[in-house]
Amino acid sequence: MSDKRKRTRAADRRIRVRAIPRDQPDIQKLSRALIALAMAQAQAEADAQKEHQTKQDEEERPGAA
Repeated sequence: MSDKRKRTRAADRRIRVRAIPRDQPDIQKLSRALIALAMAQAQAEADAQKEHQTKQDEEERPGAA
């Protein structure tokens, strides 16, 4: 059963958020975290779209043959 589980990559687990009281927020850290989240979301959407397309292609093949 462990074969079927999706494993997260080490790069996906590098984002950490800790509350540290500051007068001004660290804009660079916030922007890096936001960009990393956006890239992860875009990759997940691309993977889902690719999987959906693959399923559609597989459904069309038996009818064409």
